[in-house]
Amino acid sequence: MRQYGRILLCGALVAVLMTGRGATATADTSLGETLVAAFVNDVTTLSARFEQSVIDAEGELLDLSNGSIDIERPGRFRWATDEPYEQQVIADGLNVWSYDVDLAQVTVKAQAQALANTPAMLLGGGDGAMDEFLIEETVHDGDVTWVRMVPKDDSSGFKRLVLGFEEGKLARMVFLDNLEQQTVVELSDVTYDEAFDGAHFEFTPPDDVDIVGTPAVAETP
Repeated sequence: MRQYGRILLCGALVAVLMTGRGATATADTSLGETLVAAFVNDVTTLSARFEQSVIDAEGELLDLSNGSIDIERPGRFRWATDEPYEQQVIADGLNVWSYDVDLAQVTVKAQAQALANTPAMLLGGGDGAMDEFLIEETVHDGDVTWVRMVPKDDSSGFKRLVLGFEEGKLARMVFLDNLEQQTVVELSDVTYDEAFDGAHFEFTPPDDVDIVGTPAVAETP
């Protein structure tokens, strides 16, 4: 019953985002620009729980997961999935580490390459993050203000990014990829600007895992 309810919820969200039905849409993007700019430029840290739904082009629920997300600007974040499988994605400012606990495998890529022209650029913040996207529309739906955006680079692998704000805080994220697959992320227990421990965004691969890729090395002055 819970999964069925989730499909209906995601379907309603997508209808609002793609057509504006059941919501008040405006061509004036100034509010959306203000909300996104404040999130990217003024928020130094974010911590939240998330629930993520992945839905195919026919509206079928493919995956449902939950976990936590922590962000420290500029350029560091930790995305930890707790259920149904344990996985960690950590951006340490130089590399992105993806650790699949069940597979005992770590994949590493240089962060500049891995995150280029992706929604993660907005999450990580930093210079130029806003320059990679165009804001199309602002949509009001009850207490949520949705900001619909598209990437300037059409080779990025996704067609649209929508951020939902409640009382000025990020509460929802929706990604639509080039195969019409939707990823809906709902945030809860969101806190801004609380300090993290210095080692929170560091990652050292366990001794018993396979490592795919070569980490980038910081340039010496």
